[in-house]
Amino acid sequence: MLDAHLNLALNRNRYLNLVPVIFLFILTTSCNDKNYEDVPEKKKMTIKDSIKRGEYLVKTIGCHDCHSPKRMTERGPQEIPELALSGHQAGDSLPPINSAALQSGWMLMSGDLTTAVGPWGVSFAANITSDDTGIGNWTMERWKTAMREGKLKGDKGGRMMLPPMPWENFGKLTDEDLESMFKYLLSTKPVNNAVPAPIAPNKLDSLKQPGN
Repeated sequence: MLDAHLNLALNRNRYLNLVPVIFLFILTTSCNDKNYEDVPEKKKMTIKDSIKRGEYLVKTIGCHDCHSPKRMTERGPQEIPELALSGHQAGDSLPPINSAALQSGWMLMSGDLTTAVGPWGVSFAANITSDDTGIGNWTMERWKTAMREGKLKGDKGGRMMLPPMPWENFGKLTDEDLESMFKYLLSTKPVNNAVPAPIAPNKLDSLKQPGN
């Protein structure tokens, strides 16, 4: 009889010891369920939303700084709206280059920031509007190759883009961001402008200032 009472007491204590464990399990499970319920499912962006995000990115990470022609005003260079993102304008003359400054380690830029001069020669900002002289006939794959690998016009077999294009930074953007930027650029007003080819370092003599 004593053994029966002892076993009953032991079993009861065993069950009582399990109560906190069961309670903790129920509490944890219910909290996890609530957390899952509170996290909204990420909605896939519509084309319109993607273009809007692309516009935001293009305008905030500096694409207009180099790719949009500007006119000089008393407040400095101001973007020319009708030429936005069309790059260095074909036919524009270049000011003389101060070779002494280049030899001292300086990099030079034109007043509207669409031209840069350095050890690589002269580079011109590309036309990135939706025109065929821009990126109008590009594919998304070419766009990502240009941004991620720095290849000119997204051609894997072509040369690298020249400074000051910061493709190394843009290459860190997510696929979604790069796709949004491309969709936005394809929605821009086309500007027909065939940007001139870069000038090699050994061809700079014709642009040097007299006496330099």
